[in-house]
Amino acid sequence: MTTMTWERVTVATGPGSGIEAAVRQAYREAGLAEPEHVLVLPSPLAGAIVAGFLTGDARLRASLRQVQASAPADPAASAAGAVLADPAVLAVLADGDPGRLVRDTIRTGPWERARAAVCAELGHAGWAQHWAETGGRLWPQAERLVSDLRRAIADWAATRDTSSGRDTSSGRDTSSGRDTSSGRDTSSGRDTSSGGDTNASQDTRSGQNVGSGQNVGSGQNVGSGRDLGAAAEARQVGEGLRRVTLDAVLGQHDAPWLSAFDGLDGLKRVAEQAGWWWPYERLAIVTERPVELHLDDLGRPHRADGPAISYADGFALHAWHGMPVPPGFGATMTGLTPERIRAEPNTELRRAMLEHFGIDRYLAESGAEPVQSDETGVLWRVELPDDEPLAMVEVVNSTPEPDGTSRTYFLRVPPWVRRAREGVAWTFGIAEQDYHPQRET
Repeated sequence: MTTMTWERVTVATGPGSGIEAAVRQAYREAGLAEPEHVLVLPSPLAGAIVAGFLTGDARLRASLRQVQASAPADPAASAAGAVLADPAVLAVLADGDPGRLVRDTIRTGPWERARAAVCAELGHAGWAQHWAETGGRLWPQAERLVSDLRRAIADWAATRDTSSGRDTSSGRDTSSGRDTSSGRDTSSGRDTSSGGDTNASQDTRSGQNVGSGQNVGSGQNVGSGRDLGAAAEARQVGEGLRRVTLDAVLGQHDAPWLSAFDGLDGLKRVAEQAGWWWPYERLAIVTERPVELHLDDLGRPHRADGPAISYADGFALHAWHGMPVPPGFGATMTGLTPERIRAEPNTELRRAMLEHFGIDRYLAESGAEPVQSDETGVLWRVELPDDEPLAMVEVVNSTPEPDGTSRTYFLRVPPWVRRAREGVAWTFGIAEQDYHPQRET
């Protein structure tokens, strides 16, 4: 396969074909007996729920039983309701024993051997170049998608009342101010330049999830009236499901490392046709690719009028230029005002609003006043609730435009800047006393 083909695999949508045959081939190539059952489910959330039901700890299984109990009465209440009412799923759950997890045999072992063979052939410097030309190009996007989906799966559990199975996501608290601007986890210290294991991408800092912009770290749900104990239980269920996803083979999101190696035909066939999958001795749980995936020009999940990533069972992730946001956030961007921006309690969402609204426009319409001016420009400052002040230097391009006018720019500077000259110098990475331009352009 060429790298371009693997780029398409990473972001492919819609149902695949020949999934079961591909999975059975992967088992055979790993030297394993084929699974007795191959269960195909509509989303990674559905896969994580079934895998958690079969292999999770007692707390997770008990909580998921509450969801199962509510499913017959309201099967459309959630992605879980429908999947746990599916006869094929019920048959698998009734059996109860999928056998041991064989992910290391099917995926990790072949990856390690393939990488060792390439390193032996090319040497470490040759391997680094080979990775940069193949999987390294695909890694950032695949890693982002994996991290975002894991967070969204944990968030699904955190927005449910695990004592009743009811969806309480409408009572989300969006005031956490946690940094979700990158949509990525940078806490593991993993080496992403060597073709490492994308499945190691995880957030182990607290088990929190911010995929919908809600605050699940505060220990409370201000909209549903749940007590602290129920909220804590919901967070634990979310963390349990997130941990279950670490057992998955990543299917299409394994494209980076699969693109770097020859062979591994069974794994590649699954990646071409399916999403995440959980391989056990007797059972393979396989999930479909999303039905829709919307990206911005930089390849980040983004959509203003609906979910950026959506699956056939309703599981979805909303994102604004790669930042997970609550449903409906994109629609609010069309009628923004300075008052609405200031009223947004979530710091990261407010920053996204500012960027979309335009900082220069915000300064003009919010009643901001200049705090200092000199020959380099004008320093403006606006106080923002529960956030650092917005500091900008207004500068005029000394080179006229073709029509003779001079263009004005706004440069964002740190809030500690007190003088326009100091701010302009900071943008060049030098101290104020060292800023002596012969000509400003």
